[in-house]
Amino acid sequence: MTPAPIAVALDAPDLETAARWASLVTPHVSTVKVGLELYLRYGPDVIASVRGASGVRVFLDLKLHDIPNTVAGATRAVARLRPAILTVHAAGGPAMIQAAVEAAPHTKIAAVTVLTSLSAADLAAIGVEGTPEDAVRRMAVMSVEAGATALVCSPHEVAAVRAAVGPSITLITPGVRPAGADSQDQARVATPEQALADGADLLVIGRPITASPDPGATAASIAASLRRS
Repeated sequence: MTPAPIAVALDAPDLETAARWASLVTPHVSTVKVGLELYLRYGPDVIASVRGASGVRVFLDLKLHDIPNTVAGATRAVARLRPAILTVHAAGGPAMIQAAVEAAPHTKIAAVTVLTSLSAADLAAIGVEGTPEDAVRRMAVMSVEAGATALVCSPHEVAAVRAAVGPSITLITPGVRPAGADSQDQARVATPEQALADGADLLVIGRPITASPDPGATAASIAASLRRS
């Protein structure tokens, strides 16, 4: 059975828990995501630990954001770990995105548009004009022109982004919550079924799976619901 297009966010308190969660969900999902906190705490070892014997795809979500030369160096440093996906902030600009793409030719560089925790009021406060959808669309087009082959956007913008960048770009959507789940600190959310229907390629799901009593069973249940839909 083909694993579901889900990246489980392994936001664990320690390496052992992250590795256990990864082993439980790997039969059911295509990808596991390692975020900034876990990577800073344990370093490169975390990648091998969560990849395990299964060889599951690893999404390294570091959201790099610095001058192009620094991002190129950081990207080269982590490219040796063979992550399938590495994130950079679209707000770093086209030269920075291009530097990351050139530094890791075998890794999919995903540009993060607008964080799913940000509302329209938050964007206004930091000087970004227009609605979140407007800002996401502008950043998406700019990132793809700079060479990014994946984009991170909320489910609310995924249909508009797909229309703007075409079918070949991988769209990754955080802020995905199964029906009835708490939205927590995400401001722009959708169900897994709706996100896929709108054009997402990879759904990031964390606490609804990892905070459940049985992460493996929960991942299997969500994967089954996606196959049915």
